[in-house]
Amino acid sequence: MNLNYQKARNLMVENQLRPSKIKDLKILSLFKSIPKEDFFTGDVNSIPYSDLDVDIRDNRGYLKNLHTAQIIDHSEIDQKHKVLHIGALTGYVTVLISNLCSEVVAIEENSDLRSILKKNIDKKNIKNIRIVDGYLKTGFSDESSYDRIIIDNPVKKIDKAIYDQLSDRNGKIIMVKKIKDRLNQAYRITKNDGNLNKEYLFDVFSKYELYQEKEEFIF
Repeated sequence: MNLNYQKARNLMVENQLRPSKIKDLKILSLFKSIPKEDFFTGDVNSIPYSDLDVDIRDNRGYLKNLHTAQIIDHSEIDQKHKVLHIGALTGYVTVLISNLCSEVVAIEENSDLRSILKKNIDKKNIKNIRIVDGYLKTGFSDESSYDRIIIDNPVKKIDKAIYDQLSDRNGKIIMVKKIKDRLNQAYRITKNDGNLNKEYLFDVFSKYELYQEKEEFIF
């Protein structure tokens, strides 16, 4: 199937992002210009630009384009910011983020995905992304503190280690909290002088979960 990907990107922006109050011109431009199809293997046809989640591996994948745009928009990323992206998969969201900030530290725990991620970043010759072999649950303290921490696949809760890696001066975590089954909610958590403020952003309907919490034995 031959597909005009540029046309598909343009339609995605005009039909999915703009009507849902994504107004930042730089973000809209990134979604139009960065080929999402480059971050998949095999024949993906029109899937990357449809209004659907895209499965990658182990109940993880890319959220709908709108949700990805909303997460980035609500992150309020500045060109001077250092960003920790937890769960980089094959690099699409990481590359979007890298165009808005000074540096991205990208964690991908799965070795196969990390290999694909590295190839994709090298192929595009992006210099401000550092790929690290950290843990999805606990982040990467060696490079902290971070101005922004982005977790774009749902998690049931955030480990204390993640909060400790966040800048104490208007540092922000943008995350998707798993509520139950396919119901999730996106939140922005802002840290100032050790105090945390949590605000609800929007609902996310997705089966994904960044990692499975171990079941606690109760006697």
